[in-house]
Amino acid sequence: MNTQSKTMRIVLAGLFAALTCVATMIIRIPTFKGYVHIGDCMVIASGVILGPVVGGLAAGIGSMLADLLGGYYVFSAATFVIKFGAAFGAGIVFSAFWKVFKKYSLPGTVLAGIASEVIVVLGYFIFEIFYEGFAAAVAEILPNCVQGVTGLILAAALTPVLLQIPMIKDIRLKLKLKKPTPNS
Repeated sequence: MNTQSKTMRIVLAGLFAALTCVATMIIRIPTFKGYVHIGDCMVIASGVILGPVVGGLAAGIGSMLADLLGGYYVFSAATFVIKFGAAFGAGIVFSAFWKVFKKYSLPGTVLAGIASEVIVVLGYFIFEIFYEGFAAAVAEILPNCVQGVTGLILAAALTPVLLQIPMIKDIRLKLKLKKPTPNS
């Protein structure tokens, strides 16, 4: 990947982190200890479009910023780890589909989203057990599942649209389809 592509990937990572933060903060439906939001749509999209590591960083940073800006300080470190893992998982699953089909695949996005949301639900369940106890952790399973399904549906609708943007499409193609050259 050349310098221009690397720079563009960094710019897109920053953009996806900001979009994740905004999507997480724009609509908040309070639950027992947290809130349901649409930010998981961008977490999934980050992993699918930017790949596991860069997408994971964008999703983790954006989600953590939403917690910090929203006053959920105690969740911020766990959120970074969980959302990084969610986007990383989505990126791994989608990349497997990308290698087979060499193009966007709705089933790949859906399976990537399911993997992502399993990581989110389990991650917050484990965190809640240590933070508030087992009963609080169980109380948050359903809201986290609702949030996950909403994020999955929105990601399945939004990702093919985002991949039609030339800059994003070009970066995605360079991630998986071209073999590295000695100059990259």
